[in-house]
Parts: sequence; C-alpha cells; structure tokens
Amino acid sequence: MFKRWLMALVARVGLIVLTLCCCVLLLYLLACKPVSHSSQQSLLWSGSATSKERYMALLQEREDSHRHYINSLTKQIAQLKEALQERTQQLQESLDKAKIKGILPQGLESLHKTPTQSDLKEFFRSQLNQAEVNSGVKLPSEYALIPFDTFTLQSVYQLETGLTRHPAERPVRKDRRDELIGTVETALHVLNGPEHHTDNIRRKHTFSPSDFIQGLTRTERDRGSIYELTFKGDSPQDFMQLVLFRPFGPVMKVKSEIVNTQSIIINIIVPLSKRVDTFKQFIKNFREVCIQQDGRVHLTVVYFGRDQIDEVKAVLDQTTRETRFRSFTLIQLNEEFSRGRGLDVGARAWRRSQNILLFFCDVDIHFTADFLTSCRLNAEPGKRVYYPVLFSQYNPSIIYRNQTLLPSLQQQLVIRKESGFWRDFGFGMTCQYRSDFINIGGFDRSIKGWGLEDVHLYRKYLHSKLMVIRFPTRSLFHLWHEKSCADELPPDKYKMCMQTKAMSEASHSQLGELFFTQEIQVHAQKQMKRGTL
Repeated sequence: MFKRWLMALVARVGLIVLTLCCCVLLLYLLACKPVSHSSQQSLLWSGSATSKERYMALLQEREDSHRHYINSLTKQIAQLKEALQERTQQLQESLDKAKIKGILPQGLESLHKTPTQSDLKEFFRSQLNQAEVNSGVKLPSEYALIPFDTFTLQSVYQLETGLTRHPAERPVRKDRRDELIGTVETALHVLNGPEHHTDNIRRKHTFSPSDFIQGLTRTERDRGSIYELTFKGDSPQDFMQLVLFRPFGPVMKVKSEIVNTQSIIINIIVPLSKRVDTFKQFIKNFREVCIQQDGRVHLTVVYFGRDQIDEVKAVLDQTTRETRFRSFTLIQLNEEFSRGRGLDVGARAWRRSQNILLFFCDVDIHFTADFLTSCRLNAEPGKRVYYPVLFSQYNPSIIYRNQTLLPSLQQQLVIRKESGFWRDFGFGMTCQYRSDFINIGGFDRSIKGWGLEDVHLYRKYLHSKLMVIRFPTRSLFHLWHEKSCADELPPDKYKMCMQTKAMSEASHSQLGELFFTQEIQVHAQKQMKRGTL
C-alpha cells in the first residue's frame, strides 16, 4: 500500500516537472524569436537601447529562477527515492523476521506482488493451520486457555457474563445474534447441499433447525472464530458434527463427519469416604439417568476406610436387585482419603482391552443424559480431553429463605445468577480416555485430602499437545452441601477451601442482604412508622 502511494506521488511530481520544462522552453522561444519590422520601428521610435537590455535581463532572471526550481524538484525526487529504498528494505527485513516467527503467512513476503484469490485462500488456510482447531497447542498455564461458549437456538451459556452477570441469556448484541444464527444457517446449507455428498456421507433426511442440539464457539483474537456444531443424526446414538472456522472473513468448512456413540461406554469413577446419605442421592440420579435412559455406563466406587462400607454395599446390592444392573466395581482402600489417589486407582483398575472413556465424578454431582452425550462427543483418544464447567448451586436455605417450603431438587436446578454460578476455576469433573490418562502420568498420588490434585492433572494436559475442550455445561450441577475445612490442611489448601466455602453459600447481593439484615429491618420499621403518621 505504501509503495503504491509513493509511486503515484512520483508520477505526479514528474508530470509537474515536465509541464514546467515546457513552459520554460516556450518562454525561451519567445525571447529568441526575431522581431518584426513593426517591432523594430517601435523600439527605434522609443529611441532607447537600454529597453532591450532590460528585457533580456528580465528574461535571464526568470530562466534562472525556473532552473533553480527544477534543480530543487530533482533533489526532492532523489531524496524520495532514497527514502523509498530505505523503507522497502526495512519492510522486507520485518517480513523476513515475521515469516521466521510464523506471525505472517507465507504469501505476503513480496511488496510488489498483487494479491490474487489464491493468495487470499492461502492466507485463510494459514490462519486455520495456526489456530487451535485440528490439534492442541502447548499453553504456559491454566490462565492461557480460551474456554468455549455454549449456544442453542434460544440461549448462550458463557463464562464472560459482562455487566448483566447472567450465566445464560439471549445475546444482547444484534451482531452476536446474527453471527450465531448465520453459523447455524451455514451449517444447514453444508449438510443439505450437494457438496456434502463428496464426503462419502449418505444423507437420509434433510436437516432443519430443530435438529440442532448445541454449538460451541470461541474466538482466538489473532486467528478467527471456531464453531463446533452438533446435530441429531439418523438414530438416537448418531450425531452429526460440523467444525467451522471464520478467519475474520467467510466461514470455512473444516470437517463434516458422523459420530456414532453407540459403542462408547463411560466408566464413572467416584471416590468416597462415609457420606452415605449423599451417596444414596447420587445413586438415585444414577438409576434415572444411567440405567433407565442411557444404559452404556460402568460405575466404579473407590471407598476409603471401613466405616459405613456395609451401607454402601447394601445400596449397590439393592440397585442390582431392583434394576438388574450389574456393571459395578467397588474398591476398598484402608487408608486416608485422597481424591486423587481414589480416581487414579479407579482408572487403573479397568482391566479389559477396550480403551474406556473415564468420567471423574464426585458424589455430590448431579448430571443428565445430555451430559453423557456431551462427554462422548467432546473426548477423543489421543486428541481431546473434556473439562466441563459445571453450574454450582448456592445454599438453598439462603436462596429460598422467604419461602415456606423448599422447591424440589429439579426445580432448584435452574441456571440463574440467584441460584448458583459457573465454577470456572474447578477442574475436578472431567471426561478423558484411559489411554490419555495413563500416558499423561495420572494424578499426583502424594497429595492427601482435598484439593490441588485436579489442578495438577489439568496443567499436564495444558502443557501437552492434546486439545482441552472447556465450556459451561448446562447439564452438570454441583449440589450444595455443608463444607468443612479440616484444621490439618496446610495454609494454601485451607485458604482455598475457605474461598470455595464462601463462594458456594450465596451470591454477592444475597450475602449482602444477610450481612445488613439489621439495618434493613430498622429501615423497614422507620418506613412503617412514617406511614402511620
């Protein structure tokens, strides 16, 4: 762009110089033209020889002035050429450095090259190759990961809630709505278009917006926006996934494939110590979701200690008798409770040849069948691990303190800022294949008690080349429970435990109402007195 502007400037200057030269030449010819007889008579009649000398002196003065002006323009042109050459050299050196660092694509190293359609495609392709789409990149820490947002046709589920602080909402900005709707329309055009047959995929029906389940999206600010859209397939176990990429331009189709989840079994691993009542509540949800609806799961319970172990066995035996479901494994460890140790033992206890999909779960987690589908779709051996952001419930006794009766559990599990929050700094719930877990080195088994073991495992994946899929999941909930922080915990763990306890009680405004209850009551009494006066 700079060179093109400079060449235009040089052309204009040259045109001006040529015009001036023509003017000088014309004046010179006029001055040297032989005078006519009448002119001579006029000069002679004037009787003055000095008039002709004065005229010649004036002509010479103007000629010198034009000569100086031409010399000045010539000097300026030479300076501009020198500056242009220096600037071109600087730009070339910058391009060479950028190409070595991988900042700019290969097709832009030449300033004089006119961009073509193939250059544009090559640029978009380079943006796609450098973005985290087909493979993961090594990240320095958990702060560097860009989480996905989840969206449906009605709502967007996001971590960055902005001023509204709504964890789930309809997009406020029109451009955001148009972006997501346009992406779904593009996906439907791809699925229903003739080009889709070139992927050797046989289409049995026409896809419509009602087939859209959910989409994931995130933007890498120096690359573009990534979209992963999931549609219903031809059977309840078949799903169509499309990956689209917008390199700050038109959306590009990355891949289109059928994902069959029929044969994918999930091994749900739960570490446990006492808390039998909570375990009963967990089994109730397990029976409704995993046994009655899904049926492709295995449950591994790793129990620490001997106290209340018989009650846990009785719960599992009762479930087997009533449902004929026998895909359980109960492992007892006579040692101090360690979440990381329990999950590690449970993952390594799988002895079958099949590379099982693991779901590390806690006993106070509530999930739906949609989450199990999400678990299967977002974990891929050797490529992707899934770290969902769950919705953590506030203390129901605080949320519903003004109601006579507490709502049912299903009524409590709604995604609103008054009822809970996205636990965006919790990494305990995860879906990953056993092979990836073993290859990455598993948990740090030296960690005892509560906390940090999940963060260490999460960082291992961030430092690897596996892609970490992380987004707010509307079908995974952490149920509120009384939390106690043991005195035996070291200071860093104890502080983390207390922070989690404070965050889990209620929202900022609800805690503020509790803290200022006395002042609010005094104000209400004053208002009542004023009303009676």
